[in-house]
Amino acid sequence: MAENETPQVQQPSMRVLGQFIRDMSFENIMAQKGAPADVQPDVQVQVNLDAKKRGGDNQFETAIKLNITSKAKEGDATLFLLEIDYVGIFQVENVPEEQMHPYLLIECPRMIFPFLRRIVSDVTRDGGFPPLNLENIDFLSLYRNEVARRQAENKPKADA
Repeated sequence: MAENETPQVQQPSMRVLGQFIRDMSFENIMAQKGAPADVQPDVQVQVNLDAKKRGGDNQFETAIKLNITSKAKEGDATLFLLEIDYVGIFQVENVPEEQMHPYLLIECPRMIFPFLRRIVSDVTRDGGFPPLNLENIDFLSLYRNEVARRQAENKPKADA
């Protein structure tokens, strides 16, 4: 390398190789129990993320798991339950090892979330409810909160 040359920094790259529903369950409890159709829903969404290396070179799998519960605002009767495990398979290159974990749990979910949002909307509509349009998920905040939670768990407890 010549004296004035600076080493070329490779930009991180990501390709979505595939995405799929690994597991899904939708229970229309309201229809089973014959509840009135004009109830106001209170929707709770729990989000869990997971990532792991796959067999291929630079291939990774990121999963978004949603547990969605819709209850009546009055009376607390459950209207429906939706559980879905949505997976993206990614080819990730030029990401430093120390940045790979946050990359897989922030950037990769951002790429596949619009597809998951559409599936949730379609499933709830096809299940007899108004389509549930999920708000954007702040994957960066989720990641930071999880890191903070784990650090708090691992702190030695002071003697009382």
